Amino acid sequence: MERKATVRNFIFDILYAIMAGVVVGTAYHFFQNSNGFAPGGVGGLATITHHLLEGRIDWSILMVAFNLPIFVLVSAIVNKKLGLMLSVYMVVQSFIPRLYTALGAMPYSAANNGADFNILFACIATGVISGFGFSLMLRRFGASGGTYGISALIKAAKPETNIAYVSFIMDASVVMIAFFVYGMKVTPVMCTLLNLFIANVVVDHGLSGIKNGYRFELITDHPDELAEELMTRLKHGVTRIKARGAYTDNRRYILICIVNKREIGEMMKIIKSHPDVFASFEKVNEVFGNFKRKV
Repeated sequence: MERKATVRNFIFDILYAIMAGVVVGTAYHFFQNSNGFAPGGVGGLATITHHLLEGRIDWSILMVAFNLPIFVLVSAIVNKKLGLMLSVYMVVQSFIPRLYTALGAMPYSAANNGADFNILFACIATGVISGFGFSLMLRRFGASGGTYGISALIKAAKPETNIAYVSFIMDASVVMIAFFVYGMKVTPVMCTLLNLFIANVVVDHGLSGIKNGYRFELITDHPDELAEELMTRLKHGVTRIKARGAYTDNRRYILICIVNKREIGEMMKIIKSHPDVFASFEKVNEVFGNFKRKV
């Protein structure tokens, strides 16, 4: 049974890496590779090198050449399984554009050449789509590319190193190099920055979870009546905690209930119908387990 679970998890890991690679490769083919700006990190250095070589070496080959040695070292020094998954992800990501080309799928710049083409749209689309792919890798493996591999190797060699600076230095280097490589123009630099920003925002939202909610804490003297109304109208379970007011020293109760965004309005109506209730709420990034009340 344990062996079957291990094999199943390994298959899911492979499928996750492939899916993330397809998503990122799609963003790069349609919106990034042919539009005169670079993504961040090691992939950005590969893209800039491709531009400097005027396309004489295929972008896919450069991506693999720049990233795969890093992942081999990660597999040998840090974590064998992680290095393998990152390698699968990178190979798929790198060769998906070649597949699209073979199928005749034109990138955005070629399909909309002329007045309809807008490099900002390409930049935004790259950030959104690739950011989603990055978030898939980060949620499953905690890593999404060559920059992480370099950070992990540095951390293994010098555990006291603050690896947060590694990602910043890599991305800042790409931005500065892009300025000189793309004709010392401001637009490619701004597009690179905007792409990095949007991708990071999408990653943050992806990591915060799709099934998020709002945690309400309700302080009341009538817990049974209020809890019953919450469970009846919202169909969510309620947790009751005994409490004592510090100012009055009176016995009170705290009711905790987590609802989704669409139920906030109904929750507010319930709270307003109980004038004695003091309430506060906050967003929770992910909800696990039994979100709905058992019937």
